[in-house]
Amino acid sequence: MTNTQATKIAVLGTGGGGRAHAAKLAGLGYEVHVGTRDPQATLARTEPDMMGNPPYQQWLADHPGITLNTFAEAAAAADEIVINGIDGANSVQALTAIADAMAGKVLIDYAVPYLYGAEMEHPWPTPWGTMPKLDPCDTDSLGEQIQRALPAVKVVKSFVTQEQETVVNPKTVGGGEHTMFVAGEDTDAKKAATELLTAYGWSDVLDLGGIVTARGLEMHAGMHSAIGLALGLGTPFGVKVVR
Repeated sequence: MTNTQATKIAVLGTGGGGRAHAAKLAGLGYEVHVGTRDPQATLARTEPDMMGNPPYQQWLADHPGITLNTFAEAAAAADEIVINGIDGANSVQALTAIADAMAGKVLIDYAVPYLYGAEMEHPWPTPWGTMPKLDPCDTDSLGEQIQRALPAVKVVKSFVTQEQETVVNPKTVGGGEHTMFVAGEDTDAKKAATELLTAYGWSDVLDLGGIVTARGLEMHAGMHSAIGLALGLGTPFGVKVVR
């Protein structure tokens, strides 16, 4: 499925998740504008990032047609949809700074509000170190915080329950027979997010309701990690809601 009208879409963040979305969207025919805090600094890096991804300059050269801008420039260029791949700890501050550029647009947020290095009475050891703490959790969510901070933006929490490489290629797991979720206050915004998921290849998208349900989506991060550890690191998997 391709987008013959070459709709402009923004992806904020240059990590592995942001790269997965940018590459998939470009392949679908979208005009992709990637946002980063400092484009020159991003392009100047010559070493892999903390997750082992190759330098962005090298990745960008392998994906012609994708434009690298500041967060604000990328968001302003988008026709309707901005995808948030900024790390959870910095999302609210970074997005608030570019609120004007996103006013009236749909922000699909998949950030997890992880707090790394937090003191915990009962830490959860993993092969990559202690599992980070979710903050906020239970009584609030990052999705809600973003919506409160950007009232003129239509926030949809989605993508967050899955590795982003699988979000953009769902049929690589079980032929695509698993479930993705959307949450938010604006029905049309959730429809736009669902249409994008359909373009990615999803056939089962469950609307959970208002943005308050982002709490459950973000808290799923722990369950996702537990399943991943049980199956073996790097094993792709999906979750299906059977009804």
